[in-house]
Amino acid sequence: MKIYRIPGTDLTVSRLAYGCMRLGGSWGPEPITPEQMQAGHRALEAALDAGINFFDHADIYGRGKSELVFGELLHGNPGLRERIVIQSKCGIRFPDDPQPGAPVRYDFSYDHIVRAVEGSLRRLQTDYLDILLLHRPDALVEPEEVARAFDDLQAAGKVRHFGVSNHTAGQIALLSKYLRQAIVANQMQLSLVHHFLISEGLVANIASDATVLALGTLDYCRQHDIQIQAWGPVANGRLFKPEVEEALRPVADLVARLADEKGVSPDALMLAWLLRHPSGIHPIIGTTRPDRIAASAPAVDVELTREEWYALLAAARGRGVP
Repeated sequence: MKIYRIPGTDLTVSRLAYGCMRLGGSWGPEPITPEQMQAGHRALEAALDAGINFFDHADIYGRGKSELVFGELLHGNPGLRERIVIQSKCGIRFPDDPQPGAPVRYDFSYDHIVRAVEGSLRRLQTDYLDILLLHRPDALVEPEEVARAFDDLQAAGKVRHFGVSNHTAGQIALLSKYLRQAIVANQMQLSLVHHFLISEGLVANIASDATVLALGTLDYCRQHDIQIQAWGPVANGRLFKPEVEEALRPVADLVARLADEKGVSPDALMLAWLLRHPSGIHPIIGTTRPDRIAASAPAVDVELTREEWYALLAAARGRGVP
């Protein structure tokens, strides 16, 4: 597994990260079962065996159960904590929390950020997070409160570095105006299927080629040395299903052909497409199947030519590039 250093930090991480969202089984209030705990540990061990040392969490994953699974692994493996990088996210509130009738919402208040981190540390059975991300933009954010929370968490040794998730360039710039700490990462949905963060720059000012607005976020992050983390990097396996959506069939066929030619899995080929981008995109794989985790690792050694990379993008867009 190839490694690199996250800009603005001393963290050296594997070029693929492992996302822990599915480790906790269901998202209901019921406790985790022994079978779910064992399945989660098998997935984590497969990731470690593949050379992955970066693990992504969020306080809401499995209603905290995903962090509990990981915490039990840490507890049973003394010395592992010092060899890995742990990231978690906060800011999304469940409905009916803390009182019945409360809606799903986002909360970047000082109290919630601090309370969420303390909960994550307790479940993970660790004293600190290497990185904390704000999960989704809070329309009611008061940047001064975020800054105070970050200062106190860093001073207490509970969080080393900070970042965001699903934020635009403007939202990052607003936070950065008030923070003492650098924003070191922005985790965004990004894959060959959901390519808009990348393709936006190719279709600007073309009225007939509408795309999902990315608002220059990729270029902003490159300019300011903010790592782009890609969630959903293989689009939840949409290209690998027996009955592929008709609109995706051309790109699915091309992925399968190139993967076969290069002797890797389709997962690895899609990950390699992201890794080929010069911005240093950090894919976060999320499967719990040990065989797919192992099959993803060769992505770091796949070499895509400029022609192959653009052919994949053109097939994914369904109408070439302008």
